[in-house]
Amino acid sequence: MSHTVRDKEKLLQRVRRIRGQLASVERDLVQEKDCYKILQTVAACRGAIHGLMAAIMEGHIELHVLNPKKRPTPEQAEAAHELIEIIKTYLK
Repeated sequence: MSHTVRDKEKLLQRVRRIRGQLASVERDLVQEKDCYKILQTVAACRGAIHGLMAAIMEGHIELHVLNPKKRPTPEQAEAAHELIEIIKTYLK
């Protein structure tokens, strides 16, 4: 089973949260709100998108790159873990 299927509800919740944040940006622009508030919301959207990307990439690495059916070597597992951490740090 794919990680996106396994984690479908969790991923969809993230997407819905992002959709709500984007709707807030649109609403604030229409209402001509202060640019500081709009920028804060855009920054939150960016963080949420990066979090979604990191979650999907982590699942991809764990399921498709490591191939859990073949039991990765300790070195492969450590390298994958390091890669996941680097991606998460990069996307912050």
